[in-house]
Amino acid sequence: MSESIIFLYKYLNNASPTGFEASGQKIWLDYVKPFADTHFTDQYGTAVCVINPDSKYKVVIEAHADEISWFVNYITPEGYIYVRRNGGSDHMIAPSMRVNIHTDEAIIPGVFGWPAIHVRKDGKEEAPTLDNIFIDVGARTKEEVEEMGVHVGCVVTFKDELQELNGKFYSGRALDNRIGGYMIAEVAKKIKQSGVKLPFALYVVNAVQEEIGLRGAEMIAARIKPNLAIITDVCHDTTAPMYNKNVSGDQVAGKGPVLTYGAAVHKKLLDLIIATANKKEIPFQRAAASRSTGTDTDAFAYSNEGVPSALVSLALKYMHTTVETASKDDIEQVIELIYQFLLDFDPEFDFRYVV
Repeated sequence: MSESIIFLYKYLNNASPTGFEASGQKIWLDYVKPFADTHFTDQYGTAVCVINPDSKYKVVIEAHADEISWFVNYITPEGYIYVRRNGGSDHMIAPSMRVNIHTDEAIIPGVFGWPAIHVRKDGKEEAPTLDNIFIDVGARTKEEVEEMGVHVGCVVTFKDELQELNGKFYSGRALDNRIGGYMIAEVAKKIKQSGVKLPFALYVVNAVQEEIGLRGAEMIAARIKPNLAIITDVCHDTTAPMYNKNVSGDQVAGKGPVLTYGAAVHKKLLDLIIATANKKEIPFQRAAASRSTGTDTDAFAYSNEGVPSALVSLALKYMHTTVETASKDDIEQVIELIYQFLLDFDPEFDFRYVV
């Protein structure tokens, strides 16, 4: 198994819930630091590796490191645990899922329980909601739960890990968007191995707290003050059952990176990326955003005095579940597209729409 794939599995299988990303950021930094000239982190845990840091022109390539999770919200006298969301966690998939509760001292295993089919009435079955899903850690009292170190505010993550499907897809939790952290890491690795000297500073940014409102990107954009930003994230593969292409568009895992049009996406930058894709014969797809992209692209684009920004997405099946599924070919093509764009880019390019 290659060094890259070992990193991919280690990084994806590690829990990094929003606000608690430190362990994953350490894994990411340990892998990327050898490809960079310097690195730093900010107060909330965003990690940055920098290539050619003395150059005045600053280009960012970015992903977000955090995953959706839960907070312990209430412990009943009988020892059952009720939760609230940390990010966009899906209550519908919770019943019967195995979880890890992260305490200060240990990881406590638990399960989301659910009444057996035998005791539910046909046609009157209650659907999972935040009001009725609960975690069982094998305790019979609140005191027993607390003796395990579990308290209100402990963060809870699903236990599923990364696997391959049919040799063509990766499937697991937190591909949104630690797969982006993997992809930008591989871009940095390719630049290091190529020996190319970039005519600008490249900031490889793994941001925190995207899932609760792009917060990490907002903070680090203000600190770096980049001239240009390319963001990686995921979008919906809309070929699976129950998706409405009229609403969600037509994106397919396995048909290449998805390039988004929208107000926050700078059209001149997007055109440059498309030109690189065409020149290098890298397949790509198109998508359209409405008022915002809903990704860290928005945070960078509207930061400082305005930063030309673009979004390169990975079509993903089953977003915000434990079986998020992405094409291995698409992952490699996103890496190649960003890498080739960086080799092509001239920092003298004028991004003004009106001169």
